Amino acid sequence: MADSSFDIVSKIDRQEVDNALGQTAREIATRYDFKGTGATIAWQGEDAIVISSSAEERTKAAYDVFQQKLVKRQVSLKVLDASDPKQSGKDYKMAIALKEGIRTEDAKKISKLIRDEGPKGVKAQVQGDELRVSSKKRDHLQEVIALVKDQDYDFAVQFTNYR
Repeated sequence: MADSSFDIVSKIDRQEVDNALGQTAREIATRYDFKGTGATIAWQGEDAIVISSSAEERTKAAYDVFQQKLVKRQVSLKVLDASDPKQSGKDYKMAIALKEGIRTEDAKKISKLIRDEGPKGVKAQVQGDELRVSSKKRDHLQEVIALVKDQDYDFAVQFTNYR
C-alpha cells in the first residue's frame, strides 16, 4: 500500500486579498472620518500594498479597516508584514508586504517537531517553500495536522494535497 501524504504550505489567496483591498478602498472613500484626508489603499507591484493619507492616525485606521476585511474573508493576518507609517512630503505612507512560503529554517523547525512529538513512522521532507508529510497510516497524518495547528508560528499555515 502506498504512503498517504499532505503538504504544509503558506500561501496567499490573492483573489481574497484583492477583494478585501477593494472593499477597504470603497469604505475609505465613503466613511465620514476619512473625508478630506486623501486616504488611499492600492497594490504596489505583485507582493506589496501601500496605504497613504494626510494624517498618521488615518493611515493606521485604514490599515485596521483592511485587517478587518481580511479577517472576514478568512485570510490570516500573519501574511501581512506592515511597516510604520512614514512621512513622505505632505502624506504618510505605510508599506505592507505580503509573506508567502515557508522559509527553510521554519520548515526545519516543523520537521523537527513532527519527528520529536509526532507519531512513529511519519516522514517530513522539505520541498522548496513547502513541507511534504507522509505516513502509511492516515490517522497518523491527522495527528500531525492537529499537532502543527496547535503551534503558534509567525506565518500562516495551510494543509493541501491530502491523499
